[in-house]
Amino acid sequence: MSQEEIQQPAEEAILTPENINIDDWKSPNIDKLAGSLAKAQSEMGGVKKGSLNPFYKSSYADINDCLEVALPALSKNGLAITQGNEFNNVDGYYITTMLLHTSGQWLKSKVRIPLGGKKDAQAIGGACTYGRRYGLAAMVGLAQIDDDGNSNVNK
Repeated sequence: MSQEEIQQPAEEAILTPENINIDDWKSPNIDKLAGSLAKAQSEMGGVKKGSLNPFYKSSYADINDCLEVALPALSKNGLAITQGNEFNNVDGYYITTMLLHTSGQWLKSKVRIPLGGKKDAQAIGGACTYGRRYGLAAMVGLAQIDDDGNSNVNK
């Protein structure tokens, strides 16, 4: 891939009012979805930081940690998450997260994933996983917590 293929536009060029349509991110009604999401959120709790980043010497919650906390509560309340990735030559990689309700109602969030350094499969895979984790957390309201052994964490 050449540098021209992954050139990414400035954020202000993407987020102009003419590029945003309210119907692009939600179904016409979300009342049933919102009620179910509120119930699911009350059951989730925080996500324990179970992985270590040796480069930064820090801990973080990986995508599996987030899914282990979110999926049981979402499923119990008629909700599901789906995520996918997309590439286009104009503005790079995107991760789309959709929250789906059994009624057919839905919410969608799409985030552009900037790539730095190497543009190999491992770097792209890591960036996509990073985007999925942040998309999931934002969509369902997950927060990472520190667990010093004194707290109760749903995991």
